[in-house]
Amino acid sequence: MIAADLSPTLALDVQEVSHSFGARRALDGVSLSVAPASFTVLLGLNGAGKSTLFSLITRLFATRVGSIRIFGHDVAREPGPALSQLGVVFQSRALDIDISVDQNLAYHLALHGIGGSQAKERIGEMLQQASLTELRRVKVGHLSGGQMRRVEIVRALLDRPRLLLLDEPTVGLDVKARADILGHVRHLLTDRGVGVLWATHLIDEVAPSDDVVVLHKGRVLTQGPVADVLATTGKTSMGAAFVALTQMGGGDQEDGAP
Repeated sequence: MIAADLSPTLALDVQEVSHSFGARRALDGVSLSVAPASFTVLLGLNGAGKSTLFSLITRLFATRVGSIRIFGHDVAREPGPALSQLGVVFQSRALDIDISVDQNLAYHLALHGIGGSQAKERIGEMLQQASLTELRRVKVGHLSGGQMRRVEIVRALLDRPRLLLLDEPTVGLDVKARADILGHVRHLLTDRGVGVLWATHLIDEVAPSDDVVVLHKGRVLTQGPVADVLATTGKTSMGAAFVALTQMGGGDQEDGAP
């Protein structure tokens, strides 16, 4: 008798994914995973391939080489079940600045067939959890950058996904707003059990308790808990470990890299 596989299904499982734009290879055999209810940082300089990977996970680009699964569902073969588990906050902001927060969120739910009292109740619940209730009827164009980002996170969570992708969500925000956004998303792990893949080029957004994936020039250089990455590289900080892994000097570093 063959024993049943009792291992938990990964929230995200990327296996040997490659992608090219003409002659330029943006991703080269990328494999990584995100466990359910975990916080994984996808760390790489601008141009490393983070946004390309997100476009493949969300099916903006077709996966031609390799496979991507969300809670066991292949994104290419089972897009409906796969993407129904997914919430996304892209780097470029996508809210309509000429209408209110409430109207933006209601429109999003309407696109997914949810309206009326059900939509109103869900929006109210999510805004309350994000401490944004007082902004419900404010035009998005009047919000600060940090407030806009928090509204985008609320929108991504309206469909109650089990996996949340965030592509450079703190770009352009001040130090306090960055800390608020990062703290809010980390709280989701405890409050809602959401698995998170957080893409960034900022070393200080990596916490000691995180899993980290270092992506450099389209290749994954390492993945694992921060403590394991430090042990493997023999370094005492993620900044030093990142430099060792990418073999970069100070002159080649982007803003926010060590």
